[in-house]
Amino acid sequence: MAVARNAGPALIVSHEDEYRAIIRWYEDMLASTPPPVDLEWEPVKIGPTWQWDNGWYLPEASLGWGVLAWCGKWLRDKHGHDWQFTPEQARFLLWYFSVDDRGDFLYHSGVLQRLKGWGKDPVAACLSGAACFAPVMFDHWDGDRPVGRDEPNAWVQIIAVSQEQTKNTMKLFPSLIPAETRSHYGIQIGKLNVYGLGDTRQIEAVTSNFLSVEGGRPTQVFRAETQNWNSSNGGHDMAGALEGNAAKAELDAPARMLDICNACRPGEDSVGERVRDAYEATLGENARAMDFGLLYDSLEAPPLAPLTAEAAPAVLDSIKGDSVWLDTRPNGRIVKSILNQSNSPSESRRKWYNQRQAAADAWMQRQSWDALVDKGFRPPKGARIFLFGDGSKSDDATVLIGCDLDTGNVWPIDIWQRPVGLDAKDRWIVDRDAVDYAVRETVEHWNALGLWWDPSDARDDETGERFWESYCDEWQKLQDWQLPAVTTGDFRHAVIWDMRWQRHQKLFVEGTGRFLSDVTDRAFRHSGDLRHAQHIYNARRRPNKYGVGIGKEHRESAKKVDAAVGSVGARLMRWMWLSVDRVEQSTEAVFF
Repeated sequence: MAVARNAGPALIVSHEDEYRAIIRWYEDMLASTPPPVDLEWEPVKIGPTWQWDNGWYLPEASLGWGVLAWCGKWLRDKHGHDWQFTPEQARFLLWYFSVDDRGDFLYHSGVLQRLKGWGKDPVAACLSGAACFAPVMFDHWDGDRPVGRDEPNAWVQIIAVSQEQTKNTMKLFPSLIPAETRSHYGIQIGKLNVYGLGDTRQIEAVTSNFLSVEGGRPTQVFRAETQNWNSSNGGHDMAGALEGNAAKAELDAPARMLDICNACRPGEDSVGERVRDAYEATLGENARAMDFGLLYDSLEAPPLAPLTAEAAPAVLDSIKGDSVWLDTRPNGRIVKSILNQSNSPSESRRKWYNQRQAAADAWMQRQSWDALVDKGFRPPKGARIFLFGDGSKSDDATVLIGCDLDTGNVWPIDIWQRPVGLDAKDRWIVDRDAVDYAVRETVEHWNALGLWWDPSDARDDETGERFWESYCDEWQKLQDWQLPAVTTGDFRHAVIWDMRWQRHQKLFVEGTGRFLSDVTDRAFRHSGDLRHAQHIYNARRRPNKYGVGIGKEHRESAKKVDAAVGSVGARLMRWMWLSVDRVEQSTEAVFF
């Protein structure tokens, strides 16, 4: 890093002096480089890299400082200058190599998701070299700063599902590693392999069958373009083999993985999508899964960012980060690609806005739902609300969704579903007593005008009776429900609202269309619960004789949609309440 080495009159006499100078340069750079201000479109920031509070949020201890120094000393950019990471890239590296007070890595794996052209492949190439020769392993403490060592058995794999994808990284090594570095470390560069220090260190490109990598002991794996890894190209098998290799690594030689990717295409069930879903399952107060040591970092366009010639330059400027080389001008190449009608809007949003786009048959765009967040919304105690429950036994989720009469806002009272990670052989059945408690507590806290419950046809294992019927009978007695579910006929019941009945199917399809229109019109808000949102994202359009309803992507899918059903139902209840004169209403005409 020429700037660091040439700064000041002191004569640098050793590699260690150079390393210290480079580290000081990065420290000064990060301290003097605040985030951009007055952005027209504030990006969605996932992960720690862009977190700022009167200074950058940086790890307390990181081996990354030594990695930054090593790269600045031994690597070169395409112009032959000493390598310099952007401030954004440097912050990500510091987090990727962050350690706890025992010297263990805070994250065993990472995901670096950015728009195309951001510089993910050069970062991976630099880190590949560092993984072989830089101090990437914890050795000891020097005061409160961790000191690293190199990995004597370094084996780095750059893996993709096509050879072209590995070439994006491998072709950088001839210019990245100068003659001085090759001589110092005895490096030999080939098309598919880089060797060093008497062949004890290796970087290899891998695109072969997963069986060829299973059982290996790599120390660092880079998985390229995981949004393209799927079942048809062996991506899931490859991912499984790599995870197994990493998990069996020895305590003093941990194996790490870093995914470099663009936004995934929801519904394709790619490795990238699975990793994102697994990460999101760990978020929020009601997380469905425990943190499993993944650093996920992404900078994405906000949900309402328009894909237009007028808006695109400002949107791109907000999410390009420090990638100043990207041409985001109004007449630039990226904007022209966006305006090219042969490129689908969903792909343009995925590539250039770094947004997860909905599947072709998705009921709703993620961005539309995300734009309605009123974080943590709950109506005041005693407010008039409606409750809609979708009951299941084991495979699907059981949900209880609330809708506020005054605002129309919706929120999940709770969602009960099979825990993430539970062995497929282990049977799981919803705890009906927990659901019963939630219903009773909710009715005590708010003025619930109605509770409608779709009981499904699941049966109790011991009695053979309908799984939810006895509970619905008890809930019917809780109070004099002002909005009963069914008011006439043989199936009259204040609570049971069976979705299998044709009359109810027709009403629900109408409610589904109305719900979607209300989302488009931003007529209500929701609490931002991540489990709730995932069910909304999972819902697919399902045409029937009454119009277009919603359902799972296929019957056996593990992706739940029950909270989407419950949300439509709760909003439907409010609409029916408001559509009738409360004094003159004819419940028989409206409800049955």
